[in-house]
Amino acid sequence: MKIRFYFDEDAMDKALVRALRARAVDVETANEAGMIHREDRDHLRYATSQSRVLYTFNMGHFCAIHSEFLADGIPQAGIVVSRQQQYSVGDQMRRLLNLSHHKNAEEMRNRLEFLSDWA
Repeated sequence: MKIRFYFDEDAMDKALVRALRARAVDVETANEAGMIHREDRDHLRYATSQSRVLYTFNMGHFCAIHSEFLADGIPQAGIVVSRQQQYSVGDQMRRLLNLSHHKNAEEMRNRLEFLSDWA
């Protein structure tokens, strides 16, 4: 199954969402899901409930939450983290497409991936 993404509040750039959707990538944003101003764990739980890989710039929090979920045996659909303003919209799009061409939804379960690894 192809990766479906959920972009939290930090990552929901309209141009990036449009670019990915134009390439047939399934993306849902926190705004579309009614998840604005929610806790980070709530975003991950929501993404997982929708079988979506969470994309975020909130590296510190989500690296810690990923470790916490693993230690507690709480499943999650996967997380992709990036540093904010490290990549242009085009670079983010290409890297997310590269990731989605090499990993499927099942392979992303309980994984944390760094966008920087997907040049």
